[in-house]
Amino acid sequence: LAVAITLVITWLVWVGIKESSRANTIMVVVKVAILLLVAGVGITFVKGANWVPFSPNGWAGVQAGAAIIFFAFIGFDAVSTTAEECRDPGRNVPHGIIWSLVICTVIYVLVAAVVTGMVHYTEFAGKADPLAYVFERYNLGWLAGIIAFGAVIATTAALLVYQVGQPRIFMAMSRDGLLGPWFGRVHPRHGTPGN
Repeated sequence: LAVAITLVITWLVWVGIKESSRANTIMVVVKVAILLLVAGVGITFVKGANWVPFSPNGWAGVQAGAAIIFFAFIGFDAVSTTAEECRDPGRNVPHGIIWSLVICTVIYVLVAAVVTGMVHYTEFAGKADPLAYVFERYNLGWLAGIIAFGAVIATTAALLVYQVGQPRIFMAMSRDGLLGPWFGRVHPRHGTPGN
């Protein structure tokens, strides 16, 4: 599956930015819909007692969590690699980065609050897929399958974003003389970097 997804994504990036953007939009809508479904179904099973104590490890626990959650925000800078193809990059790129960070933060907090309200945080130790675990625990295996599908979509979307950005980075490096001129070529029909 990974090889097939990589080949399809590579072809899509080569075809053009509009097609890549449409595919990314579809995947983002699917991901957000799944996360909102998780929060919507899960909120009915939240027990306030699972949040007591609210910060069991104090400030050290908050710092450790912040250090880990930092990795969830890697990739938002990839928006800047498509600045050349924006209509108004001075306005659209900063707005895109900031709004995506705000929206994702709200969704992350919502899902985390619901999931930790459903199951006490101590039960997550050693669980590779905590979202699926929580819903299987409540006999909602059908939702665990949807979550697994969402994980594949999320990975595919991340791969698409990085594959869109990488040739553009090579093209900029080629213009600066850091890479050979071959990397700076634009396909005559597709208008994408690479030949």
